[in-house]
Amino acid sequence: MRGDEVDAIRSLPLFADMSEGHFASLMSAALFQRFPERVVLIEEGQRPDFLQVAVEGLVELYSQHRNRETTVDIIRPVTTFILAAVATDEVYLNSARTLTPARILMVPAHTVRDMIARDSNFARTMIRELAFRYRGIMRALKNEKLRPATERVANWIIRASDNRGECCTIELGYDKRTLASQLGITPESLSRALAQLGDCGVRCHGRRIEVLDRGALVSFAAPDPLIDG
Repeated sequence: MRGDEVDAIRSLPLFADMSEGHFASLMSAALFQRFPERVVLIEEGQRPDFLQVAVEGLVELYSQHRNRETTVDIIRPVTTFILAAVATDEVYLNSARTLTPARILMVPAHTVRDMIARDSNFARTMIRELAFRYRGIMRALKNEKLRPATERVANWIIRASDNRGECCTIELGYDKRTLASQLGITPESLSRALAQLGDCGVRCHGRRIEVLDRGALVSFAAPDPLIDG
């Protein structure tokens, strides 16, 4: 593991307060794996063998029922995922697959649970991290239930373009069908929403989304900190 990778992992909220010795012990049991895109990393219904950390690339959390499938979240580096299943030793409720070539740090699940018992700072941070994830799920649920499709798309664009100025360009790292699924809408609804947002200065060219008038977009979207964070 390169020094910058160790620093990036160490700086994650989950690991930041651990003692140096305990962090070193945890990392000594871990391994890195490289995966091409569209590789299934975990499958819902299985018990966790590892806590996984996306170090490079994008990972899609998704779920299936009968002949239907939905995107639950897109994981960007550097971030842990499926933490609750590891902490409770319960089955995965989601599956995960790579959207792009990815490099994943894999920490044995039993080692993580053992460290919860040994390191009180790690245990407290685990509680905070799980609470943070719960609040993220609650925001996503409110977003889906309280907003029509065009408002969901508008607020997603605002979050994706945050701190980029009045005019900016967003490059999607995955196809628009995946984005539609993440927002809980059909690809056709996404296309209609992007077309309607043209009046707010939004232009879409393939996987590239241009924001020409952020003020007009914000005025339409009415972002809410109780939904959007």
